[in-house]
Amino acid sequence: MATVKFFLGIICFALAGSYSLPGSGSVNLLQGPTLADRQKLLQVAEKELGVRELSGNNDGPRVTAYLSYVHVPEGSAWCAAFVSWVFGQAGYPAPRTAWSPALFPLSKRTQEIRPAMVFGIYFSHLKRIAHCGLVDGQDGDWLVTIEGNTNRAGSREGDGVYRKRRHLKAVKYFADWMKRKGGDDEN
Repeated sequence: MATVKFFLGIICFALAGSYSLPGSGSVNLLQGPTLADRQKLLQVAEKELGVRELSGNNDGPRVTAYLSYVHVPEGSAWCAAFVSWVFGQAGYPAPRTAWSPALFPLSKRTQEIRPAMVFGIYFSHLKRIAHCGLVDGQDGDWLVTIEGNTNRAGSREGDGVYRKRRHLKAVKYFADWMKRKGGDDEN
């Protein structure tokens, strides 16, 4: 009898791990993210390329939408709000923050570099991660990224959403918010 229960348990576990709602359009959080899931998220970010602040003061209709998504006022720094908004538009409940260090909890950090991962740049004078964005791809020692609140020069206080090239040495952490790792506040 114990053997039968054991095998039934394995079957139930296998079925639960492969379950998704066909055609639901929602993110399947029971399986790991596929390349298609990652591309869907990056397509959301790519549609925002070219967004610019209205007056150069962390403002404008799209910037306000990013900041509103994380419940912070216009005029606030918005790189993390942009990342959070992109995840939200792609169907992920988290992350949802305007504070870039909050995007890198130990449970989400990874050494892997894959599309749609969040990267963080450490600023020693601030003693924290103070800019973030999304990995679009990798070209040798260089990342191709999509970032909000940057500019052509790569500032952390920029004027819009840009595609950038950043050297791997500039990045302190990578976080994978697409992988389910548990916890009420995580995917």
